[in-house]
Amino acid sequence: MSREKQNMELQNDECNQYSVLMSLYKKEKPEYLKLALESMINQSIKPDEIVLVEDGPLTKELYDVIDEYKEYLYIVKNDENLGLGVSLKKGLKRCKNELVARMDTDDIAKLYRCEKQINYLKEHPECSIVGGQIEEFIGEESNIIGKRIVPCSDKELKEYIKRRCPFNHMTVMFRKKDVLDAGNYEDFFNNEDYILWIKMAMKEKKFANLDEILVTVRVGKDMYQRRGGKKYFQSEIKLQKYLLDSCIISRKVYWGNVVKRFIIQILLPNKLRGLFFRLFARKR
Repeated sequence: MSREKQNMELQNDECNQYSVLMSLYKKEKPEYLKLALESMINQSIKPDEIVLVEDGPLTKELYDVIDEYKEYLYIVKNDENLGLGVSLKKGLKRCKNELVARMDTDDIAKLYRCEKQINYLKEHPECSIVGGQIEEFIGEESNIIGKRIVPCSDKELKEYIKRRCPFNHMTVMFRKKDVLDAGNYEDFFNNEDYILWIKMAMKEKKFANLDEILVTVRVGKDMYQRRGGKKYFQSEIKLQKYLLDSCIISRKVYWGNVVKRFIIQILLPNKLRGLFFRLFARKR
């Protein structure tokens, strides 16, 4: 059977229907948004809908891109910028399908990303969420500067969550009912996804990651350097306290996590912080 015929059969299978959830704000670049949308529209199994949350007023250039792709989009509007957590919470409620794929508005998904995730969730009905690995690039997609590799099994991920975020957020596909059962997204600066995974773990939802690159992620030259400062650190402390109060981590692990983050986010100068992320938090 030809690949084209297989794809036609896959598209006609209601079990393959899924929504894509994205959030957009005014500082995004229209050319990046187009590439992100194209990478999802052209998936080997095409999405049933793309729910795009306009997080506050946008630029004319962004509205032009939205108008160009309006036949594919279901728009949710925020009158003002409410942040990623609140936007995703609103958007998820509007998704009509049980399977939902998260995607950022400046990244590029691999062609078979969603097909592989759908197949995994079909084969593992007990699993609530499946993500994957990422490559990070600057400028051209071929200019790969690093990777973020995360564990794959539920057991490994439940251990990993005690110290670091277990998923690359822009790669995940999840079952809507399981995310809603855990309380949905919430406003939590820079950790909107991490706090959700913690809540899902507390509900004993099953986790998985695929051991392959699903999305190439656009990063700026100073991205690693900017991941610091008082606001970032305060958010991290709040999250660590949540882990401690939920009995997911011990007090010893709590203080170890806090000290590491204090050194990285408060004490390290920007350039050294960037070097640290390149050497120790990413793979080349």
